[in-house]
Amino acid sequence: MTKEDILNGQVVLIDKPLKWSSFQAVNKLKYALKNHFDLPKKFKIGHAGTLDPLATGLLIICTGKFTKSISEIQAQTKEYTGTITVGATTPSYDLETEVDATFPSEHITKILIQETVTQFLGEIDQKPPVFSAIKKDGKRLYEHARAGEEVEIQSRKTTIYEFEITRFALPEIDFRVQCSKGTYIRSLAYDFGFALNSGGHLTALRRTKIGAYSVENALSPDDFVENLNHEN
Repeated sequence: MTKEDILNGQVVLIDKPLKWSSFQAVNKLKYALKNHFDLPKKFKIGHAGTLDPLATGLLIICTGKFTKSISEIQAQTKEYTGTITVGATTPSYDLETEVDATFPSEHITKILIQETVTQFLGEIDQKPPVFSAIKKDGKRLYEHARAGEEVEIQSRKTTIYEFEITRFALPEIDFRVQCSKGTYIRSLAYDFGFALNSGGHLTALRRTKIGAYSVENALSPDDFVENLNHEN
């Protein structure tokens, strides 16, 4: 990789660690590339699709002219794996907030789960979580939520292409999902719990693919920087 490569445009696949923000990962690469190649202060770099701090996995980072491809990459099908824990809900639909309600889960069987999965295949209506970055009345939803303000959230159409249960060990249910842009896996976990006549929240999430890009070909931010320092 050369200075010209970075300025002309590169696609870098990063495996985002747990508890890192997407912004942190981009900043780590930006700082390392800028210092290593003596790049101009405002060289172009950005990511194609945010991952929550509590999620791990594929973060696509584009530099230079390739930043123009970001919206095109974001529009591609995404694949996630993760864990839904049934019998309880949280306001954020994941582990960012504490459990706010508990529900029976003893009635949940493998058969019930497989029957329920089919309700979520194809085009579905989904409400984004109240703890999300979507803007409403000039503020992000999570800002309203943290201030204790109730806001009306409109549901939106999204498409689930594949929804496979990969492990059944109550209260945990592991899954693999392929979905369209704009799908909230936290909302899917929450809605799935209620469809099982229980409750559910997301307790693990990993993005494994965006279009043809796979996390198998990605490096952690630290490994990327280490490799960079070993070049030249």
